[in-house]
Amino acid sequence: MIRKPITIGISNGLEARPIAMLVQVASQYASSIYLESEARKVNAKSIMGMMSLGLDAGESVTVSVDGADEEEAMKSIEEYLSKKEEV
Repeated sequence: MIRKPITIGISNGLEARPIAMLVQVASQYASSIYLESEARKVNAKSIMGMMSLGLDAGESVTVSVDGADEEEAMKSIEEYLSKKEEV
């Protein structure tokens, strides 16, 4: 299992379109992927769960990845969440 804090770099934060794209990225991997913010932990492969977090640009989230392809999954999730351009 890998756990890593990541700061949201997407300029609009995690709203509908960036969340849909994040779910697509996460769904490419067999590993379990969760995002934690404050006391909430949601499955990164769940659009409804991700929408409930309401994360803005600059906020920090802890990503947990567990599974056979966890290193590749963490790298992809980190690259996606920390990019600066608008999605």
